[in-house]
Amino acid sequence: MPISKIKYKAEFSKKIFIGVSIGTVIVTVFVMYMSYITKDTSALTYLIPAVFAELATATGFYYNKAREENIRKIERSNDYENQLETKIDK
Repeated sequence: MPISKIKYKAEFSKKIFIGVSIGTVIVTVFVMYMSYITKDTSALTYLIPAVFAELATATGFYYNKAREENIRKIERSNDYENQLETKIDK
């Protein structure tokens, strides 16, 4: 199959992380704009920390999941290398 016809499908966790990141930017920009227009910064007290707490949680889970997946990949590659070494030694 030609490379140009292969479609990349992002994992669901990556889609969630991207969605949360975009939502954080949108909420931050909107709150900053409305604070400028209304001259009221009380929204900054609650909305911004809440959105960034969600982003921090999503980031933590995403990177923890990626770390676990990479550990499995490294273990599999090490097993494959060990199998090759035993075949060569025989």
